[in-house]
Formats: sequence, structure tokens, C-alpha cells
Amino acid sequence: MSTPSQAVPFWSPDEVEASLSRTIRHLRDGGVLAYPTETLYGFGTAVNREAVEVLVQLKQRPAQKPFLLLIAGSDMLDRLGLKLTADASILAARHWPGPVTLVLPGGERRVPERLRGPEGGIAVRWTSHPGLQRLLRAYGDPITSTSANRPRQPPAMSAFDILEQWPGPVASGTMRVLDGGRLQPSEPSTVVDCMGARPRVIRPGAIPASVLRESLPRLLGDR
Repeated sequence: MSTPSQAVPFWSPDEVEASLSRTIRHLRDGGVLAYPTETLYGFGTAVNREAVEVLVQLKQRPAQKPFLLLIAGSDMLDRLGLKLTADASILAARHWPGPVTLVLPGGERRVPERLRGPEGGIAVRWTSHPGLQRLLRAYGDPITSTSANRPRQPPAMSAFDILEQWPGPVASGTMRVLDGGRLQPSEPSTVVDCMGARPRVIRPGAIPASVLRESLPRLLGDR
């Protein structure tokens, strides 16, 4: 598989391992990372106010649209003070790791308020992408996540798409691009708000609400 010279190979287990030290240093230095997930390519940063603001400016993200967090283990929820509600625990047991994002309570004073959504919670997904899981475990903390595209442009499905749209941040070193190959077309993750009296689908996605209701019949939304 051909990798563009400005991107870092992130396909085989050996490539993932070889990428870790410099990628972790880039995150700790406040840089933006572009990476493959189980759905789309994403942008992410360390979970601190300064790094998040870099990503906000890069994406020109409106205040009412926060980023989600990617984790690779329940211990990462504990470290940030995020709490799985009873309903969220049922969905997580069935569908994590995987393309379901849960909006959870908690995180006060540990998660930047810019990541808190209008419903008052923090959106979290336990990624099922093996390379990204390995990176997160080596890094030891969650990272932020948002789709790797400019406004009104389709989501990036390859490192080439990102390099075409974001040549400036790549050339300046602000953005590090991990090349996990071209992804198959996919819906984004399904987002479930677990903050209210009953959980509710607030963004349909890769896992239909009908499938989620097999384990949680009280789920609202998305028909």
C-alpha cells in the first residue's frame, strides 16, 4: 500500500508500533492528530483547554457543537470522572468497543467545558479500531475526535483526502496524519444522549436504533 510522504504509515501492527513515540509526543505538545477510526478519518488532540482550542480554530467549530472523546478502556472514564448511567452501561456492554457514542454525565473540572454539549454531558466512544486502540493505550488518556473535513465537505476516507484539504497545517507541523488506508464508506457513530430520564438517539448512525433497542427497549428517538 502506498503512503504519501507527508503521512505516517499506520496500517500494519509494526507500522502502528513504529508510529507511537512521535505521535504521543505530538499529542503532548498540543498538536492536532489525523487518524483512521472504525467509521471515518478523524481529527483529535489531547484533552486540555489549549489543545482543544487549536482544534476549534482549525475546524472553525461553533460553540454549540462540541467534540467527542475516544477511549480504549473504562479506566479512561474513571480518570476523567465520567459516569456510565444504568442505561449507558447496558449499551456499552453490548456495543462497546464500536460505533456508538454515549453522552455521559460527570467530568467536572477534569474535561474542558468546550467539550460539554447542550444537554450538559460529554460524548464518549470506545473505539474498535485496533491501531487507534493501541495508540490510546500507549498514550494512556482519551483524545478528542471530530470528522476530518472542512465545513460542507464530505468526511475524509483516506489520508490523501486530508492532505488535499489541509496542506498548510500538515506542512507547518501543526497536524500529524496517520495513514490507515482508504476506509470503506460508512455512517458515523450513532449518538445516544444518556443524560435524561430516558436515553435518546440524537444522531442516527452506523448502528440503527432498532438494534440498540434489542438491549434497551426504553430508548427514544430515530423511530
